[in-house]
Amino acid sequence: MSQDRINGARKLSQHYAYASLQMHEAIARKAGLSGTDHKYLGFLIEKGKMTAGELSQLTGLTTGAVTGLIDRFEKKKLVKRKYADEDRRKVFIEPNTANIMKLLEPLYREFRRKSQELLASFSDKEIKILERYFSESITIMNQTTEKFTRPVTKRIK
Repeated sequence: MSQDRINGARKLSQHYAYASLQMHEAIARKAGLSGTDHKYLGFLIEKGKMTAGELSQLTGLTTGAVTGLIDRFEKKKLVKRKYADEDRRKVFIEPNTANIMKLLEPLYREFRRKSQELLASFSDKEIKILERYFSESITIMNQTTEKFTRPVTKRIK
């Protein structure tokens, strides 16, 4: 494959990422959320109930920032804090999936329909190529994220 073809595909991938960010930000604003809060809400939907510490690790936010995030979601009845029976200091954040879907589903309806139609227009072979690209890209992004977020250990000399 030529370098021009590779560069063109990379450029297209960047444009896809930019368009995705802009779309999600616009949907978030329409839902009364910030773009990042909207994406963090997506983590909760995807992963389900988790502790505030787990959410902090997943998002890279400080525990103080996670507390503010949970407060904002709780005000909108999108999550509920649940305390562990065995240790009341341990707090679980439980997404209220029904309320989240009620808020976001209407905003995504047309996008999902059009995306579904687009995917249905591809052959099985083309879908497998897309799946491979996205799966391997996710792996590369996760490796890059880990590289920049892993704790740095200082050595004493």
